[in-house]
Formats: sequence, structure tokens, C-alpha cells
Amino acid sequence: MHFSASTQFMPSAQRILRCSLVVSMLFGCVVTSSSQQISKADRNLAQQMLRDVAADVAKYYYDPKLHGVDWDAKVREARENIDKADSMDSAVSEIAALLDTLNDSHTRLVLPPRNYVHRYGFGLKMIGDRCYVTRVHAGSDAEKKGLQRGDQVLAVNDLPVTRKTFWKVEYIFQVLRPQPGLRLTLVDEDGQRRQVDAMAKVEPSSVIKYSLHQGINQMIRDWTVENDLLEPQYYEKGDQFLAIRIPAFSLSPVGVDRVIDKMRKHKGVVLDLRGNPGGFSRTLDRLVGGMFENGLKIFDHLARDSNEPILVDGRHRDAFTGRLAVLVDSGSASASELFARTIQLQKRGFVMGDRSAGMVMEAKPYRHEISVGTDNFYGAEITVADLIMTDGKRLEHAGVEPDILILPTAQDLSSHRDPVMAKAAGLVGYKVTPEEAGSMFPEKELEK
Repeated sequence: MHFSASTQFMPSAQRILRCSLVVSMLFGCVVTSSSQQISKADRNLAQQMLRDVAADVAKYYYDPKLHGVDWDAKVREARENIDKADSMDSAVSEIAALLDTLNDSHTRLVLPPRNYVHRYGFGLKMIGDRCYVTRVHAGSDAEKKGLQRGDQVLAVNDLPVTRKTFWKVEYIFQVLRPQPGLRLTLVDEDGQRRQVDAMAKVEPSSVIKYSLHQGINQMIRDWTVENDLLEPQYYEKGDQFLAIRIPAFSLSPVGVDRVIDKMRKHKGVVLDLRGNPGGFSRTLDRLVGGMFENGLKIFDHLARDSNEPILVDGRHRDAFTGRLAVLVDSGSASASELFARTIQLQKRGFVMGDRSAGMVMEAKPYRHEISVGTDNFYGAEITVADLIMTDGKRLEHAGVEPDILILPTAQDLSSHRDPVMAKAAGLVGYKVTPEEAGSMFPEKELEK
């Protein structure tokens, strides 16, 4: 979890297995918005957004019965609440809360990009049932206030942070209601509490930058940075060992083939999918196929009007057949969970680390223009299919339970040790200390 810029609408229909975030009714009552009073035009826009999103859900959601939710009644309630909302943020939160009644990880409201982004200067992650600071950006206010890797976080702006509420807290402060600063309630090993008020760095978003002179240059720079962040990272020792970190399932078929070809040159491989939110279905299919000589079914695809098995082709002699370990954690979602569970069910290798996110559906974006001729859109990502694994079970709300559960400690985080990678490397034939494992993949700076 990185508190930074708000999520923007992604129109690509290919991103159907990417982890999505939704919002709960908490947002309507516990977060104070800093927005100005809502205007009549903004209120009308919020009502239009509600009508469009509600109609899209009724038309496209994979379950035409909407899990038994009285959708018309919920929409009326949201409409009435928007009429009483005191800010645009509050009005928009009502639409997000409406979608949350479906209790679906991949159906979510997507807002137009904001003119300004809030960079809070730190990253959080759930490890087991505890939330820890996993990154503090150099020069940030959080660093100046003494926030450190390994600090345990009990609450953000008085919102308790648990495994169930973590993504809700993220969605509030990244997307719905960015704040000038965040108050972190921390606790040390002795149970002593302290608070850190980390002020955000607020700067113009890409929406403004792209509209300025030479904006195309800024766009190219942003694309370059994003592509670099999504590239696989490698650590290898001769032909004995290879560790690969895949940040997201965003690789082209050619890119996946490069990964598999590199794997085939080594006897033991650790595939690190920790923090991987998912991505393209085509990337998943090709990567799974590369682990097996023969074809196989990976799951059943239950859509609104169809039910079909999803099969992948094996790579025969070009498959990787060596020792394999797959690493997952609470940030591993969607396509990365499907990959790990397939490896587990087929007894192809070990799955290690923490229980995964349990956000496994298939979604498609539906968007609407704010006004004719603009590049700004709003809409929703709507679940169009449920996915059932070959054991007859869903991963949604359950996640992948690792074969070997290993949770880094606060001391591991503060010392940059990686006991999960060290254990996995040993299982595939390469001995490495947690200290050495922690330096395999240098952290890439996400915020400037």
C-alpha cells in the first residue's frame, strides 16, 4: 500500500484480473472531508454519475440478481443522501457505498483524475493480522517526523486498520477523500502508543502537466517510469538459482516468453508475486502454460450468460520443469492469486509467505464522459464473471493459504531482512541468508 496519487480510470478491457478496491459505508460517517461546500452543478453531476453507474451495474453485473440486493431501493437511498450531501466528496462517497453493498472486490467506482495529487511519503502493508510501515520516502514529512520501517500501525486518522479494513482505508485517502495529512497511531513492542502526523506533499497531477506546453514530454516520462516499475527484476546465481520479481501481470506474450526462457536455464526458481495486484488475463494464461508440459484447466469462468472452462496450452519441451517456489502476501491479488493457487492445486511447487488478498473476480470498465469533447471520464469497473478453481472453490474473500506460512517481523522490516525469500531459495536448492535475500531486489522509488 502506497499513499500517493489517486486512482485514474483505465479504459483497457484487458485489465480484467486486476485487483480492484471498493468502499464501505464507513466512508459516509467517519472521515471528515476538507472539500468546499458542494455547488448545484456538482450535485447534479453526482446524481448523473449515480444514474449512469447504477444502470451499468444492473445491465452488466455477472449476477443478474445482484446477490439478492434490493438495487432500486439502494439507488433511491443513495440519491436521497446525495441531495443532502455537504460536499462533492461526500456525494461521490454515496455512490461508492452503493457499490459496496455487492460485497465484491472488483466492482468499484472510478473517478476522474484529480487536479492535484497527495503524496504521503510512506507505504503500509498487512503482514498477518498486523499493519506495518514498509517504506518511508527520503525527504518526506513522514521521515522528518520519525516514521520508520517496521513501525506497527493501529489506525490512520482514527480509522482502525485491520486485514478487513486495510483496503478501505487505502481507498478513502487515495481516491475518495485525499487529506492534507494523515495521523498514524503507532504501537511499539512494549505496547506503548505514539502518534505521527505526516503531512502530504501536494502537487499538480498529470492532468495539469499534460495540458501545459511540452505536456507530451511529461506524458512520455510518465509512461517510461510506469513501464520501468512494471518490468520483472532478476537475481541469479549461475544455473542453480534464479529469483524473479514480477510487480504486475502486465507483460506481453513476448515478455512472458522471455521470463520462461530465462527460467529454463536454471534448476531452481523463486517467483516473487508479493504485492502483485494482478493484471492481464493473457499474461496469466501464458505464464501458467509455461510451467507445464501439457495443457490444463485453471478455472471455470461463470459469466452472466455463460459458464465455460478456461484452458491453457502447455509448452511441451519449452516448459520450465525445474524446482519452483511462489511467494505471495496480503498484497498479492487477482491474477497472481490464480497463478499461485494453480501451482498449488497441480502440486507443481511450493507457495510461501502470507495469505493472499482474496480479491479474485473478472471485471471490465464502463465509462462515461463528463461532457462532450473532453478527455475526463467517470464510471465503474464492474465484475462480469466469477472464477471457480478446479477444486470447486472460490478465492474471492478467501485468498490463497500458503503451503509454508512465513511472516516477516518488525525487526526484519527495519533491518531489510527477507526470511521468506531466504527460506524459498533454500527449498529450490540455493542457500542464502535473510540479509542477503533482502538485498536481491533494490526498492524502486515510487514517489519523488
